[in-house]
Amino acid sequence: MNRRLTLLAAAVQLLAASAMAAPASKAPLSDWPRLKSAVAPDAALEARIREIVAGMTLEQKVGQMTQSEIKTTKPDDVRKYYLGSVLNGGGSWPNGSKYATPADWVKLADAFYDASMATDMRHRIPVIWGIDAMHGNSNVLGATLFPHNIGLGAARDAKRVGEMAAAVGKAVRATGINWVFAPTLAVVRDDRWGRTYESFSEDPAIVADYAGAYVKGLQGSLKDDASVVATAKHYVGDGGTDQGKDRGVNQATKADMMNIHMAGYYPALEAGAQTVMASYNSWTDVAAGKTYGKMHGNKELLTDVLKQKMGFDGFVVTDWNGIAEVPGCRNDSCPQAINAGIDMVMVPDDWKSFIANTVQQVKEGAIPMARIDDAVTRILRVKLRANLQKPSASAHAGKMESMQARELARKLVQESLVLLKNDGNVLPLARDRKILVVGKSADSMANQSGGWTLTWQGTDNKNSDFPNGDTILAGLKEAAPNVTFSADAAGINVADYDVVVAVIGEGPYAEGDGDIGPAGNLRHSGRYPEDLAVLKAVAGKGKPVVTVFVTGRPLYANDLLNLSDSFVAAWLPGSEGKGVADVLLRGADGKVNVPFTGKLSFSWPKNPCQAPLNVGDKNYAPLFAYGYGLEYGKAKKVGRLAEDNSTAPCGKTNAFPVFNQSDRATFPLYVQSGGENKALGADLNATHALPTLKVEVAQVNTQQDARKVTWMGPGTIEARAAAPRALPAYATKDGALAFDTIVTAAPQGPVLVSIGTSSVDLAGEFTRLAGQGKKTVKIPLACFKGADLGKVDTPFRVNAQGGLVAAFANIQVVGGAGADADAVACLK
Repeated sequence: MNRRLTLLAAAVQLLAASAMAAPASKAPLSDWPRLKSAVAPDAALEARIREIVAGMTLEQKVGQMTQSEIKTTKPDDVRKYYLGSVLNGGGSWPNGSKYATPADWVKLADAFYDASMATDMRHRIPVIWGIDAMHGNSNVLGATLFPHNIGLGAARDAKRVGEMAAAVGKAVRATGINWVFAPTLAVVRDDRWGRTYESFSEDPAIVADYAGAYVKGLQGSLKDDASVVATAKHYVGDGGTDQGKDRGVNQATKADMMNIHMAGYYPALEAGAQTVMASYNSWTDVAAGKTYGKMHGNKELLTDVLKQKMGFDGFVVTDWNGIAEVPGCRNDSCPQAINAGIDMVMVPDDWKSFIANTVQQVKEGAIPMARIDDAVTRILRVKLRANLQKPSASAHAGKMESMQARELARKLVQESLVLLKNDGNVLPLARDRKILVVGKSADSMANQSGGWTLTWQGTDNKNSDFPNGDTILAGLKEAAPNVTFSADAAGINVADYDVVVAVIGEGPYAEGDGDIGPAGNLRHSGRYPEDLAVLKAVAGKGKPVVTVFVTGRPLYANDLLNLSDSFVAAWLPGSEGKGVADVLLRGADGKVNVPFTGKLSFSWPKNPCQAPLNVGDKNYAPLFAYGYGLEYGKAKKVGRLAEDNSTAPCGKTNAFPVFNQSDRATFPLYVQSGGENKALGADLNATHALPTLKVEVAQVNTQQDARKVTWMGPGTIEARAAAPRALPAYATKDGALAFDTIVTAAPQGPVLVSIGTSSVDLAGEFTRLAGQGKKTVKIPLACFKGADLGKVDTPFRVNAQGGLVAAFANIQVVGGAGADADAVACLK
């Protein structure tokens, strides 16, 4: 890694405030640096590329620029359309089977490869398969799962992170895949973002320190059996969006974009990262009054900065349907993005029309042929450097043992744990004590692994889906002989035990779903009241309580801390729960077994609305500062903390979410049909077939954000809470029930939309919207005569008689929207 750039990237506002950061020996960068990649240019290879490109047709070139999803792609499609790449999204597997073996993956990879080598092209070009191996080969059953990046940041161990990346590369090659969409180099500045756990730190110095080691670990020599192509992502500024909103606006100055958000890219590109993935966010330099727009269409950053000034000679790939983020573009058409510098376009579903549209746009002059040739040249350069061979030729192909690195993962779990409180030196625990373990996350592989695990959001996973892993409870039980478990502590006499270990925290989530929107705040107990309840059930009973907090970000948890004698931030440890027990419990000799060494790589808030919160900020005053972490033998009493149980929103909002990507739990969806009542649940891959209804996951705005309902007869879809609650005043004043929809077939009969027991018939509106694409429906609350807005358990219900086919997303109650010009007129 270039030491000068590392120091420059580290010399940001935070340095003076943090003893943990690198010394600021040089001034921050004032211009984009020229970088030298560890992967050197090769004149002979370049000549070969020119020969291949010269012999390609336009259709073949555009095919190489296209990346399709395996759900919508057959191997012969690769041959027929000259597809340059395929990918599998989270929750996408060979033959649609979550239980596909490594051999099943390799078989499909071979089929795609063989198809790419059977085209009628003058020079055959192998296809490259990309996968989100986020913390291990995490989409594949049985692979070792490492701690998510936030835990790795707390470990402060770049060497082991490099070893982890090498193990991930080997695990990915075991499934026949040769391209990994990692590392994530976001420097998260607002922990409300649902992808916070994908970031190593709020400190660009840690991100920079890890970036090069991660890329080197993945790519190795680029030609050996364990090498995979790495991806520096998401370029750039995704961790700095206003209010932590996914796909939102980064309002940083150019200096902060250059020195904070770009910090990880310099060492990653110097280490030879061959691909860069564009980000969903946009950038507006508020201080300078300059709007750069969406990154997928940002020529200044994609071409002028990345490729020309910094000298990146690999290729830029989009995110999932990322071109549609650019104004004026669709999933299947965006000359603006290609002209801006996008080389390969991830078009999961609409790739056939994308190819046709792009070919036509080149013929019409909307995209210059020179830009197409440059994109294909870059793609071929990466493919030839990687020496892509038949997937089954790798020594690791099809081998489950090549997907195992459990001891390494266990060590990283140990290093990642941060001790926030240890009043009375309760920890470490003697192994012979009678231990009561409580909490929903103690025996949950899904919770401790988080998002991007087997499925996209990490939901709909059970312990049996992790044949090569151990829960935190399993680790405690193996190491200590007297362990009793009760998830909710119901009927338990705490006096019968020596100590209580409570394992609580967040449930799994990924992008979008994990956002804490402006209507929410950082108080954990407000979103997970069951955790507060279980601690109240065991605290104050004369026995010490040790809380292990499983979380993807720092959260306001003063109430939980006050109920705990000791409190450990365990982050998202992955498959090796035994690593937690290693640190909590003494050795058999009664001495410390494994010490606490983890330090916070993110500042910990002291009130529910303390976001953004970053070391070096003006008036920086966290509960636990960046770099904090207690150690055994070094006592520091935390004592009782002030509590704020507020449910007030932190952001500026007039919208109360009913069902959207940031809140699918408060009012979960149910359907009724033919006497059946079914919860749709969290499985984003499931299709539900009822007597008169079919429900599928669909996209209205973003990936898998909607539920598409087909009515074959009478049936209902509704959002329903476990108990009634009041709609907030900010949403009900001149408010409207609003939702985004795509109506593909008109109804045959009435369509009653309801809040509680009050309904309006919108059959005419749904008939008007049929075939019109995405639309937003706003129904003034005043239309719902007699609805008690102070006690609502069902804020959204649609009942139709048949014929209607509609997808619903972003359901919310929006203050002021009832007076909008496009609001539905109340029927008289």
